[in-house]
Amino acid sequence: MVNATLMNIAGNPTNVQLPGMYNKQENPRIPIIVTGNDFSTLYAPLIRDGLMDKFYWAPTREDRIGVCTDIFRTDNVPVEGIVKLVDAFLDQSIDFFGTLRARVYDDEVRKWVSGIGVDSVGKKLVNSLEGPPTFDQPPMSLDKLMEYGQMLVKE
Repeated sequence: MVNATLMNIAGNPTNVQLPGMYNKQENPRIPIIVTGNDFSTLYAPLIRDGLMDKFYWAPTREDRIGVCTDIFRTDNVPVEGIVKLVDAFLDQSIDFFGTLRARVYDDEVRKWVSGIGVDSVGKKLVNSLEGPPTFDQPPMSLDKLMEYGQMLVKE
């Protein structure tokens, strides 16, 4: 029913009739804006050419620096470091830089797990009287981010 309704909207957007709502006056067209990284997993007839206008964002170097500055704003990474990072990985997607940041935090979680032991993780996380674990903000150096960036590129 969802596919049929969406195809009805896509095929005849000026007179959309939803199940249970049948009126005689035409509905005005309104834009529906969708953002995403990969629409290839959507139902193919919905994304075929002619049913929608597609606008692609190709971020400039300055756009990338701006987004990365926001990604690392709480991590005390200097702007000069962000510029070097962006320039080193200019062909990577914006998501790549968020993944770099997450890798540093993943190290802290691995360190915590190895400190308490894998067998004790469940006891520390589920119904623990100590409350949820807390982590100090890990230091993010340009060298560490570059190292992780090279590792991600190899993956």
